[in-house]
Amino acid sequence: MRKLVINGQGIDDTTDCYTIAEIGHNHQGKLKTCMEMFKVARECGADAVKLQKRDLQKRDNRNLYTKAGYEKPYDNENSYGATYGEHREALEFGEREYRELKAYAREIGVTLFATAFDFGSVDFLAKLEMPAFKVASGDLKNIPLLRYMAQVGQPIILSTGGGSMEDVNRAYDAIMPINPQLCLLQCTAGYPAAFEELNLNVITTFRERFPQTVVGLSSHDNGIAMAVAAYMLGARVVEKHFTLNHTWKGTDHAFSLEPIGFQKMVRDLRRVRVAMGDGVKRVYESEVTPMVKMGKQLVAARDLPAGHAIRREDLAIKSPGGGLQPYEIDKVIGRTTRAALKADEAITFEVLNGAETWKKVA
Repeated sequence: MRKLVINGQGIDDTTDCYTIAEIGHNHQGKLKTCMEMFKVARECGADAVKLQKRDLQKRDNRNLYTKAGYEKPYDNENSYGATYGEHREALEFGEREYRELKAYAREIGVTLFATAFDFGSVDFLAKLEMPAFKVASGDLKNIPLLRYMAQVGQPIILSTGGGSMEDVNRAYDAIMPINPQLCLLQCTAGYPAAFEELNLNVITTFRERFPQTVVGLSSHDNGIAMAVAAYMLGARVVEKHFTLNHTWKGTDHAFSLEPIGFQKMVRDLRRVRVAMGDGVKRVYESEVTPMVKMGKQLVAARDLPAGHAIRREDLAIKSPGGGLQPYEIDKVIGRTTRAALKADEAITFEVLNGAETWKKVA
């Protein structure tokens, strides 16, 4: 059976959906804001909160970006620096912040982990003993990074946006021999993603292709309904971007869920697991009274004398129900009444000749 365990919490086909509030850099580089987001996400029912970690130490070539990429001007309303590198540095937390955030997450009962974008980030997060690693879609093809991350031994959640099935197979084959604790997320790397490009049926494809692997959805769409659809298709991990305010400065806030949306998503995901049931069609006690009110029964269409051989025109089908069901009509026709019946009086086994035999074989 496919199963993933993150920070002691099991995730498999029988469990509630594991929900991840993707904080990313929506905290705007402010520790207190980040802690408040953790608190609210937990109150909304999130199982985990996730950050993003990039190794941006100022070395000769820097660790993550080319010189040109790092120094590229970044002049827009969402910028936190004159260049893209400065922008990223302004939003980045260091070891002190991560340790404080990890302690706070433990205190409030939510799991914290992060996306590692490079080797230095893997080392950083491993040193902090993060209970899982996330891989962004942009690193689906980064096999050296995937292998390096896998050897740490913690569960890996891999987004597959912008990739083909060949890319997913390659990543899977690189990770699994080293670390079988892998979760594959169907993802469309649009921000936001168009509904016609979500391709949720890939979840089914993943489940069939990788029968021992937990599958989920990293969803950048605007809304919560697709998470429920994904769960029905077999997704057991859902990651959604999270913010406290859509209007805050930053590129991700516009398509992130605010607290009320995230709370409703978690609520609906928990409801759908219960609502799916066991597949056995049955009558529930709560249905009995409504079905008597709405259902039908066989009644006399007119006054009928005792000893009368019942014909079709002697019968009517009327509410409320509770008596002899309409599907018994063929067994009633031709029977003889033992006593007189008034119009609208229920037809019962007891008023018909041969009722004893009928009831036994019915």
